[in-house]
Amino acid sequence: MTFHRTIVGLLVLAIAGLASSFYIGWKMSVQLRTIKAFVEGYVFAEAVAACEKVLSTTPFKWNTGTHTAVIGLNSVKLDKNTIIASYTLVADSVYCDYDPIKKKADIGSNFLERD
Repeated sequence: MTFHRTIVGLLVLAIAGLASSFYIGWKMSVQLRTIKAFVEGYVFAEAVAACEKVLSTTPFKWNTGTHTAVIGLNSVKLDKNTIIASYTLVADSVYCDYDPIKKKADIGSNFLERD
């Protein structure tokens, strides 16, 4: 009888542990989405202003564009210590990558080939 109680107790503990790990994972996911939305909202105005100021053969016109879209905040981990962030906007098929760290915009650039 003691063996059965021990097994049931361990099973209950295992179920409680799994439930709590799923709950913590869900809460962390919600917080991460909230932080990402806040960062994207904060960077959006800077990105539009920087993209419209860049001199290019294909001008970027967010405010007067007919087809505009926000691709969003992206990041690429090049190696253990280097992460490159980019905020990408599209206006009338013209892509603009904005670097929120360097405060620099590139029109029609390849995200991975930046300085």
